[in-house]
Amino acid sequence: MSVNPVYHHSEEKLLKELEWVKYAQTNPRGFEPLYNKYYEQIFRYIHQRMDDKEMAYDITSQVFLKALNNIQKYEFRGVPFASWLYRIAKSELYQSFRDRKSSRTVNVESIHLYEIIDDLEEDRTEENRSIILSVLQEMDEEDVQMIELRFFEKRSFREIGEILEITENNAKVKSHRVVTRMKKLLSLPGGKAGAKGHGAESKGRFFKEKDPVLRKAI
Repeated sequence: MSVNPVYHHSEEKLLKELEWVKYAQTNPRGFEPLYNKYYEQIFRYIHQRMDDKEMAYDITSQVFLKALNNIQKYEFRGVPFASWLYRIAKSELYQSFRDRKSSRTVNVESIHLYEIIDDLEEDRTEENRSIILSVLQEMDEEDVQMIELRFFEKRSFREIGEILEITENNAKVKSHRVVTRMKKLLSLPGGKAGAKGHGAESKGRFFKEKDPVLRKAI
């Protein structure tokens, strides 16, 4: 599976970004290019996980405020600065869910479902698409996060590890386990008959299948 170029940085870009970070650590005004570069990415990450757009804006602002206030604690690990921002965003998101200020949403695009189907070595049928949605609804939150980051957002294992605060190898292992678990769930007796389709609630999440034409409208 290819990695989304949006999340991939060349060594030259990483070093340039590190210069921005070092400047921001000595002068708050130096944070501006980092804010401008990553605001939209972080907002999309948050909004894809909730349906409340205004709340998504509020949480995004909180993420960047915390990043600015804690920029001295940032440590370069050979991945984009965004990885650190995503960790902050993940923490803020789940605090919001715990406080019940917003509801957990998993925005799904059909093309991503079919890529999962390909990885599972199944046929690209409408029936299997519905089954995958049903299986996702029954998965634990940790596994759903892995599916979102690896299959929906096409992040590298290295960045997934940074976001989830695990090693790159552990990210690979967890991804493999999730795929294996999905294969087992697909093979359960009555699995196909039990497919619920999209839009059902399960484990406190709401799955919403997005129209690919509208996916850039948020």
